[in-house]
Parts: sequence; C-alpha cells; structure tokens
Amino acid sequence: MANIEEKIENRLSKVIEDLGYKLYDVQYVKEGKDYFLRIFIEKENGEIDLNDCENVNNAITDILDEEDFIKEQYFLEVSSTGVEKMIRKEKHLKDNIGELITIKLFKSLDGSKEFVGELINFNNECLTIKVDSNSTVDIERKNISQIKKFYDWNN
Repeated sequence: MANIEEKIENRLSKVIEDLGYKLYDVQYVKEGKDYFLRIFIEKENGEIDLNDCENVNNAITDILDEEDFIKEQYFLEVSSTGVEKMIRKEKHLKDNIGELITIKLFKSLDGSKEFVGELINFNNECLTIKVDSNSTVDIERKNISQIKKFYDWNN
C-alpha cells in the first residue's frame, strides 16, 4: 500500500500546493471491509476548516479517478493533520527534532509502552528522546507502533 501512497503523494503534491495548502501525508488503509484514502493537509496559519477540505477534495477527485491508482472501491477523506499529527515519514521526524512527541510501543520498554519526550535524534534503527532534564531513552524503531506530535490537553 505504501507504493500507492507514494504515487498519490507525488501526483497530488503540486496540485494541493497550487491551492495554497501543503500535503502532509497520504494514508491508504483497509478498516474492516472498507478501504480509505486519507489525505492530510496543512496551511501556513495552521487552521484548516471544512471549506479547505472541500476545496482540496474537489480539486483531486477527478485526478484520482483519471489516474486510477486504486482499483478497489474506497472512501476519500480530506482532513487537517490535527494538533496530534501522526509522524510516519523521515521528513516528519526531521521537522520534529526538538519537539515533544508521543511514542507508543508494541512491547514494553522499562515497564512502559508509551513515552513522551523531546525528539533529540533518529537513525534507521532507533529514535532518541529526552524524557526529562537529564535522561534520554533510545527506542528501537522496530518496536514503535505509533509516533505523534505531543499536545498537552491539560493546558
């Protein structure tokens, strides 16, 4: 599915940029019996509204139909990344160096399956986060189930 996501991202990036938005991510997933193509967009001031999503949807629907990247029937969803945006790609990691992130794990590390910390560094094998003023944690990428931008809902 990643190949489909890359093809769609390559084809739609310029179209979406020409509308004044940035294509943040493309996800093609199967949930139950249904397939979903999710297009996540951003813009300079960060505030995506329903009209923005509709504009992008209208601009890309015919292109997706013409290109026919996806043979199955699917639902197209265009949305904002949200405040806790998913971090799935190398470019997302680069953009979040020095930022607080939440990492969820497949199996526990030091008794925990979730860590919040400042992303300090990453490579092909692991991510390093600063969890407090004087300690860091190295987390193997193969053990990571999800990475998101951290948002403190209590403040």
